[in-house]
Amino acid sequence: MLLAFSWAIVLCFIGFQYLREKEYKSQFLNAQLQQYNRHLLDTVEEGLPYEDYIATHDKPFEELRISIITLSGAVVYDNTISLDSLDNHRGRPEVATALAEGEGYNISRQSTSDGREYFYSATRGERVIVRTAIPYSSTLQDLLEADWSFLVVMISITLIMSVVAYFTTRRLGKDIERVNRYEAEQERNRLKRQLTNNINHELKTPVASIQVCLETLLSGISISEEKRQELIERCYTHNDRLRRLLNDVSLITRMEDGSALIGKERVVINDIIDEVAKELEMLPEDERLLLHTDFSNEVIIDGNPSLIGSIFRNLTENAIAYSEGKNIYISLLENNEQLCRIRFEDDGKGVEQKHLPHLFERFYRVDKGRSRQKGGTGLGLAIVKHAVLFHGGTITATNRPNGGLRFEFTVKKHDVS
Repeated sequence: MLLAFSWAIVLCFIGFQYLREKEYKSQFLNAQLQQYNRHLLDTVEEGLPYEDYIATHDKPFEELRISIITLSGAVVYDNTISLDSLDNHRGRPEVATALAEGEGYNISRQSTSDGREYFYSATRGERVIVRTAIPYSSTLQDLLEADWSFLVVMISITLIMSVVAYFTTRRLGKDIERVNRYEAEQERNRLKRQLTNNINHELKTPVASIQVCLETLLSGISISEEKRQELIERCYTHNDRLRRLLNDVSLITRMEDGSALIGKERVVINDIIDEVAKELEMLPEDERLLLHTDFSNEVIIDGNPSLIGSIFRNLTENAIAYSEGKNIYISLLENNEQLCRIRFEDDGKGVEQKHLPHLFERFYRVDKGRSRQKGGTGLGLAIVKHAVLFHGGTITATNRPNGGLRFEFTVKKHDVS
């Protein structure tokens, strides 16, 4: 019964991964079309002859249907269908999404104009929308089809793991202590798989963007020096995000798997806060918040200075990026022989109540689009929680009565590892 239940869970996981891979391939295909759409949109917005651009520049796919649509939905150009037979396109799903969000795509929709099924991708500009579409063919279906070899490997591995688990549990069935250790190990593996899946999801977007930019640069398409520089800068930005993501993942993994290997020493928390204050003063004026501290006396703990610093730095970076406030307040609420209790808060807009229980989850974002624009990895507050737990403490997040976000956490003064 337990084995059957485990297989059901694994099959659900495999099905979920299968659907996610298909979604990723659709997003990657859309990214290629979006790249072409933006180049064509630049030509249209600059008032240049876009028909010449369409005729002379390489297209990402053969038999590409190209439409130019006004913001009111009227089709003013289509390279395959007569304009007389085209009605208003404002209600088309990909066009409606582009009007609302700047870009949109539709994986499979039958055209009301010619009856064929297309993969649509639309991009909105200041005055018009450029929409490209690829007719469905065996080649396109193969391109969007998920890799079955992955599923075969997963099922094979699952089968092997099931057989091994069956004999292992039989051998260890009488030893309760070993069974408990096994279950604990399984839980750690589950958390690692969850982290791996989240990392995989976070890596796909910057990797796909870098690949599209590099393919454009290497394709030989004639582009302006300004556009070339823009593509290079995009690659650099996404590469920097990948670097910071890997650094944050490494830190969390080190805290989870190697706590005994992380050294501790005498740490003066007042000195850490002074360092954060100096770093704030070095920021550009439009990013700088005013730091107010209320520490009645010196606070000394037995801890890791790097991890203690990561608590205050990540909370500060979170306030700078998302609070929209002007001030940060750090206060010492309690200080005794066992622990100290610290409050960190800003005077910004806070977050909705429904988000508060999830703020410390890995890759949880209150505003996904805005978080990525700010360059965050989605791990800052998770690192804060792990660093607090490493020092034997607890942390909570609430909204301030007068606006802003408030974090209260404790750290024990003596070795708790």
